Amino acid sequence: MYRFSRSIYRELAPRVIEDENDETGCNNRQAVLDACEDTIRRLMNDGRYFARPARTLFHDVRMHFAMGDQLRVWTVIERNISLAQEFLEQKPEMLQLDGGPRECRAHTRRGTPCQREPLPGRDYCPSHKHLEETFEAADISGFDEELVAA
Repeated sequence: MYRFSRSIYRELAPRVIEDENDETGCNNRQAVLDACEDTIRRLMNDGRYFARPARTLFHDVRMHFAMGDQLRVWTVIERNISLAQEFLEQKPEMLQLDGGPRECRAHTRRGTPCQREPLPGRDYCPSHKHLEETFEAADISGFDEELVAA
């Protein structure tokens, strides 16, 4: 997965503005690289709950680029994040990216991660399936009609 973060960084690194107070000239580039890696790591580990990864990454790195480069930075980030999301959607559901079996997202009463394998297509094992968020069970159609009438 780090190929996506490194791809973003390689395209953006030449455009990073150097900090005049930094003697080494590396602090801003390191900040951009760290932001890229953090975003891809979060997308990989918690992508289902990461609403706008491209926007988040752009917000984290935009201060390190000139105003004239902002559109280019956004385009590079959006394209690579989209590719990473497509890659994650194509991976087999029952395997993690390291090839090992998936683990339940819940924690035990002692605070340790649950070691059981989740149900197919779910994030939780049979013992913790009650924690799964289900939006199809909520009937909000009548609620919307009441708001329109008011």
